[in-house]
Amino acid sequence: MTNVVKTLKESKSACWIAWACLVVPMFASYFFDDMFSTISHIFKNPEMLELGWNTLDYGFYAGGYSFLCVWGGLIVCGMLLDKWGVRVTGSIFVGLMAAGAALVYVTISSKAIVASGNSLYIAYVGCMLFGLGSEIAGVAVTRSIAKWFKGKSMALAMGLQLAIARLGTAAALLLSPVLVAESEAGYPLDVTNRPAFYGLMLLLIGAVVWAVFVAMDAKFDKQEGTSDKVVTAEEDKFKFSDIFKILGNKHYLLISLLCVFFYCCIISFKKFATAILIPRFGADAAEFEQTASMMVSMIPFFTVVFTPLFGSLVDRIGKATTWMITGSVMVFVAHVIIAFAPGEAIFGYVGIAILGVGYSLVPAAMWPSVPKIVPEKNLGTAYSLIYWIQNMGMMAVPIIVGSILNKYSGVEAAVNAEYVFIILGIVAITVSLLLYFSSKKNPQLNLDVPNKK
Repeated sequence: MTNVVKTLKESKSACWIAWACLVVPMFASYFFDDMFSTISHIFKNPEMLELGWNTLDYGFYAGGYSFLCVWGGLIVCGMLLDKWGVRVTGSIFVGLMAAGAALVYVTISSKAIVASGNSLYIAYVGCMLFGLGSEIAGVAVTRSIAKWFKGKSMALAMGLQLAIARLGTAAALLLSPVLVAESEAGYPLDVTNRPAFYGLMLLLIGAVVWAVFVAMDAKFDKQEGTSDKVVTAEEDKFKFSDIFKILGNKHYLLISLLCVFFYCCIISFKKFATAILIPRFGADAAEFEQTASMMVSMIPFFTVVFTPLFGSLVDRIGKATTWMITGSVMVFVAHVIIAFAPGEAIFGYVGIAILGVGYSLVPAAMWPSVPKIVPEKNLGTAYSLIYWIQNMGMMAVPIIVGSILNKYSGVEAAVNAEYVFIILGIVAITVSLLLYFSSKKNPQLNLDVPNKK
């Protein structure tokens, strides 16, 4: 009897082990990025913080995540992904992610830096480095999943990756209020820096696990006779003009626009969630603080359940553009409820629950659609460009919302901030409808065709 030895590509267990190695750095990234989200209300009282930041300062810091991404970092690094490959480029930026997080932690832990008045600016630099590293690492992970699961359950794998990564957000949302507990002295540095410490430790673990994936991916290419650099014939190699070709693809552009408006409705909202939910649904901030944190943590928990489910449905039945419309509508409805529903906690839970389901629908359908409309050799650049466009919003919206919350107080501040997300939701619905009708006119793209062969 002849023993048949499976290659890594043929082995389901190997594919999912590689997938697990890709998930850990993203889990850590999501944790660190959201470490202040459920304690954002403390910045309303900077006099109680040894760190001394107010809501506007916090919005400025949060926007730092996207600064380098917007100013060309993502585009250049996307080209590096296509030129140098996932293993080299991804390793550089997983390391950069950890280095940026380390700078943030050191900055908000140092009494000398805080006393000098430079903590916000140094932490901003750290957040910039972390943000660029995180985004490129995310592109590398998405592209790697597309490679390992091509012709298989790609949407399910991407959906599960998003779901588990968002457990990092859930962990941050739940743990941060526990780690950062107010004392009689207010919030000293050795209290407010605790979430950053745990986030940094997770990122270091993620870097180790990434190294395991690099070894597996190298073996994958050796067995298949391929390269993670996606080097093909000379006429097919990446050229700078390919950027304009990608951006000239109207379906790609619509997906990119949907990405920015949709994600800003959720990710930017999470940054200030407790500062909005507490005045809207809790008369007493001290009593409602933990409840607001629980509300916000529902978002990632809902995605853990529904993103893989919707990903599997996209794999099996298609209709990706319909799912995108449905998710965009749900997110819009959620923000209308959060802004205008009666100020009882049950309405807050309902709004957040709808937001969580909508947050699961769109990504599960959107990300697996990109390989259908962009040549494989340009996928690294294509995903990077999407993140680049997304980060324009991610840089601007936190500053806008932070300034609103800093200018107004109470329910007025919360409702005015929600107007921003409602407008973004309307635009997201419009873009998803345009994509739907365009897909119907161009059936050869197979956007609404099941992914699983």
